[in-house]
Amino acid sequence: MIIYGVALLSVCLILGMLIGETLGVVLGVKANVGGVGIAMLFLIIASNSSRFKALIEGASGEGIKFWSAMYIPIVVAMAARQNVAAAIDGGLLALVAGVAAVVVSFALVPVFSKIGGDDSSSPVDNQKSKNQETESS
Repeated sequence: MIIYGVALLSVCLILGMLIGETLGVVLGVKANVGGVGIAMLFLIIASNSSRFKALIEGASGEGIKFWSAMYIPIVVAMAARQNVAAAIDGGLLALVAGVAAVVVSFALVPVFSKIGGDDSSSPVDNQKSKNQETESS
């Protein structure tokens, strides 16, 4: 039941928005500072926390997984759209900084992949090894 994940998502969003508004007031900015991102972090932490084990099992767990999977790409897309609009208004330096961040991010993907370790091989590798075993038999 997907509806069960909405409660956790709502609590995370409300907490994130409150913290973002508070940060905006503290920093003297007339805006929410990172509220949606903070909410996303709360959702990730809560959905992987051992305190919520009972909530994450069964039908409610499927809902939480669904909303976790839906929420993060939507937030990233919204933030990317806002960043592009701000970069265009900000001038050449903002555009260069944005392009540099993307290039560095792409360059770090293989590095992080190696750091993550090789606990299990990919399904393609598994299929290749199965094929080699049957051919050698």
